Amino acid sequence: MSNRDVAKNLIDQIPENKLIYIIAYLQGAAIPDETPNAETIAAIEELENGGGTVFTGSTEALFAELMEG
Repeated sequence: MSNRDVAKNLIDQIPENKLIYIIAYLQGAAIPDETPNAETIAAIEELENGGGTVFTGSTEALFAELMEG
């Protein structure tokens, strides 16, 4: 049985009053909004062109560095 078939069978078992939650989730999964905004696109292009700053430390070190500047 494929994952799609399993999903369809599970949907048939969900009570009608809870389907609204499943529908909202499925709509988001089917049509994800993953388009980056203009600022993010500019930052990606900057890094791809050799500019920008790349940080490779821990999250704690990143915040410490941000607090210094």
